[in-house]
Amino acid sequence: MKKIVLSAVAVLIASTMPGLAQTHHTQSREYRQGHRIERGIARGELTPRELRQIQRQQRRIDRSQHRAARDGYITPAERRRLERQQNRASRNIHRKTHNNRTM
Repeated sequence: MKKIVLSAVAVLIASTMPGLAQTHHTQSREYRQGHRIERGIARGELTPRELRQIQRQQRRIDRSQHRAARDGYITPAERRRLERQQNRASRNIHRKTHNNRTM
């Protein structure tokens, strides 16, 4: 009986680990992108309008992520969609901080 309970607990823990790893990766990426945005503000590389556009895009990504994780599991298709959104946001941050527009 003890082996069955321990096996069930081990399977439960193992099944939640990939979701935790994905969440950590996404959160660390969002942190790095947030840092790039803050650096762009501090250096005066982002205009107020560009900042609003980037922030709006980040809110959209956050909403998509919450919707995807609502059932407790992010499917591979949802993960790809979130990754594409993050890639697009990263490109936009780079473009807007390197377009020679200042405040």
